[in-house]
Amino acid sequence: MTQRLALFDLDNTLVDREDAHRRWSEGLIARHGLGPEAIEWLVAEDGDGLTPKDRYFAAAKARFGLRESVEALWARYRTEKPSLIKPDPAIQIGLTRLRDAGWKIGIVTNGREDTQNATIMHAQLSGLVDGWAISGAEGVKKPATELFTIAALRCGADVSLGGWMIGDSAKADVGGGRSAGLRTIWIDRGRAWPGGPLPTHTMPNAAAAIDSLLAEV
Repeated sequence: MTQRLALFDLDNTLVDREDAHRRWSEGLIARHGLGPEAIEWLVAEDGDGLTPKDRYFAAAKARFGLRESVEALWARYRTEKPSLIKPDPAIQIGLTRLRDAGWKIGIVTNGREDTQNATIMHAQLSGLVDGWAISGAEGVKKPATELFTIAALRCGADVSLGGWMIGDSAKADVGGGRSAGLRTIWIDRGRAWPGGPLPTHTMPNAAAAIDSLLAEV
């Protein structure tokens, strides 16, 4: 039987980053008196969180003539966006059920240490998982296998004994998880599979993924 280890991505897997970023964008618009058309640009330019933030804020400053410096915009974002993350009762219940069933649970996320730690705290996840690995703290990013290894160790597990990786990125989560020897669940969020080696399962959200894990054993 596969080791009962479940590693989860953070943004748009355990937490709704998309919603938090949109609401942060609405606050920026209100603070700077921008028109309502700015919201779609701010959301699209963000690239689902993949656009480097120095480039993102430089583009926003230029497009909208913002008075704040790029550095100030980025610093404000790192504080404000995590505070807009809402705890998800379905996720909290699901993680509790996994733990009660004897699973070790970890988070494997790319991003800055301060931002991702704050996100975990605002989502009230720290007491529901056994450990986490953040790329900004460890100096290695998904899909590199080292980050999965670190997360498993923080959970008191050994990634070489197998387990699961659950996340919404085909490359970072599914590809990285497969390279680390894990079975994978892709959170599709209504998207078509972009190509490449298929995940073990595809689910619409993390709560459904947790249900599928509990049904495996």
